[in-house]
Formats: sequence, C-alpha cells, structure tokens
Amino acid sequence: MFGLSTAERDAEFARFATESGGSLKRTAYLLTGDRELAADLTQEALLRTYLAWRRVRSAEAAAYARRTVVNLTIDRWRRREATAAETPDRTDPYDGHGRIDDHDQVVRMLESLPPQQRRVIVLRYYNDLSEADTAACLGIGVGAVKSAASRGLAALRALYTPTDGRNS
Repeated sequence: MFGLSTAERDAEFARFATESGGSLKRTAYLLTGDRELAADLTQEALLRTYLAWRRVRSAEAAAYARRTVVNLTIDRWRRREATAAETPDRTDPYDGHGRIDDHDQVVRMLESLPPQQRRVIVLRYYNDLSEADTAACLGIGVGAVKSAASRGLAALRALYTPTDGRNS
C-alpha cells in the first residue's frame, strides 16, 4: 500500500470496501439494532478507513474498519447517554402474520444487553474474534472480555425462547 499510486490505492480500497462492507454493516446492525443507522455507521467507518488508507496495512484493514464501527457505536451511545430524554428507536418485532422472526428476536435480545456486553458478544461470536482480539478492538482487558461475554451469554440464555412455525 505504501508505494502505490493514488489510482492503485483507490482501486485497492474499492476492493476492500466491496469485500468487507457487508460484514461491517451486519456488525453495525447487531451493535445498534437499526438498519439505517448501521448503514450510516458503515459508510462513516469506510470513509474514515479511506482517509487513513495510506497508514493501514492490508492485513489489518478489516480490523481497523471494524474498530472504527465499534468506536462510532460507542460515541453514539455516549451521546445518547448525555441526552437521556431521547428514547431508542425500536423496530416492530412482528411480521405481517404476527410471528416473531428468529433474526429479529436475536437483535431484540442483543438490544437488551448493556452496551459493553453487547459489543463483546457481537465481536466474539458474530465476528469470531478471539478474546485477545476483542479486548484489543475495544481497548479493554481480556478479563473484562471474559466477564462481559459470560454475563452477556447468561442474559441471552435467560431471554431466549425458541420459535417455531407451528404457532402461526
């Protein structure tokens, strides 16, 4: 990346954005529970990654962009905390037939977790990061990752109710 022309760098970034955009958007969605916000956060993360593209190594580009998505989510959460009067947007968990979709149930369950637990669960189990990589991405210790994962998984298990197609 360091010795490339601007056109080559742009082409390399375009390939990266195409390959990783979907994963970044899914991660943002699981962190926020809001599709439109996830798209906005993904675009912002890709923009910031592009601006730093000369400094980002190819092998670390996905981690850099993922960390940017997480940081943007944390910043948004902090702003929301500062304006506590604002209520979070909730999506209707029911489809047109009154059935709860498993995917929507998972997103709602993730929304119920405290932000730290939610970030750890998404990074560890959705993005399949190791405890050390999750800790590095969030800027916390491995012990904090283990604790948040344990508590988050326990909370998710308590909330989970299997759905089946026979209840419609």
